[in-house]
Amino acid sequence: MNTQKPRVVVTGSTGAVGRQVCSRLAEEGYHVLGLDRRSGISLNPEVTLQTVDLAVADLRALLTGADIVVHLASGVQAHDVEEDPGHNMLAVAERLLAAADTAGVTHFVIRSSAMVYGAWEDNPVPLTEDAEIRPCPGFRFAEHRAALEKIAREWAEKNKKRSVSVLRTAVTVGEERPGGLARVLESAKNIRTEEGDPMGQFLHADDLAEAVICVVKNNFDGPINVAPDGWMSSALLAELSGPVPRIRVPAFIARLAASIRWQIGLTDAPASIVPYTIYPWIISNDRIKELGWEAQHTNEEAYVVGYEPKLSDQLNAGSRQRLAFIAAAIIVGFVISGIVRTFREPK
Repeated sequence: MNTQKPRVVVTGSTGAVGRQVCSRLAEEGYHVLGLDRRSGISLNPEVTLQTVDLAVADLRALLTGADIVVHLASGVQAHDVEEDPGHNMLAVAERLLAAADTAGVTHFVIRSSAMVYGAWEDNPVPLTEDAEIRPCPGFRFAEHRAALEKIAREWAEKNKKRSVSVLRTAVTVGEERPGGLARVLESAKNIRTEEGDPMGQFLHADDLAEAVICVVKNNFDGPINVAPDGWMSSALLAELSGPVPRIRVPAFIARLAASIRWQIGLTDAPASIVPYTIYPWIISNDRIKELGWEAQHTNEEAYVVGYEPKLSDQLNAGSRQRLAFIAAAIIVGFVISGIVRTFREPK
């Protein structure tokens, strides 16, 4: 009887999640090839790493003999608002899926995001995998993940022997540095609207890696949410993030201010992310727990890992209040300037 483990190809193998996935798969006996544009050192000597550019490499040759592909190299960041010239990551995913088709790959794993559900006032708390996919318009990060899910599902539907695991993750952070999405959300939350306060879910990179191992071992087919138990209230988020001055303004001013701050380079948070700082997009983890996965880090523990201390943490209450007033005055000034420019523009 042949008990040899399948061969797995992992893209994005030098990232915080990718390194752990490669190492853990090797520990489970899988034959692992890691692909990434950046060179790196494997955590496990049984893992083979190769530096490649997925946009131009011969993917058919790289995937020959592979049974499973774990695609972690999305290449789209939360602050992106335009296509990266010459490196359209959906086109890269399509190349990868075409190569998987030729190579006879039967299981494809992709990293999506809970953001594909969108942040809407009528969202149930928590969202299950049966909820409608409706990312907030203009937020490229979520729109890209939704499009990635669509082309992966279409690939699977061409052959009944194929399966696709779609991991819809909460905001993910690692030990080395806060994730890009976590930083952008934190920046966006500095201006609060009167419409509501966000709840939060934060996933440790190591727990996401274990979720990948879980769906690979179970040959899981379909979407699956990945988040710790429960979520954090807005009050707890404010408490853990420290004494950061936050301005609360009417919704239309918050959106305009976010747009102006983005345009003049004061923030890396595009205005399209604002709904995700107001309305709920909390996810249920019942489905993945049924497969035997358990988060080893709580929301609070993961959040603290992703929190970067700020200069304002060292200020006393009076100084923070003055800073808040100054920030408010600056924001109002920018908003008024933006409105004036809008009306002065020739029709």
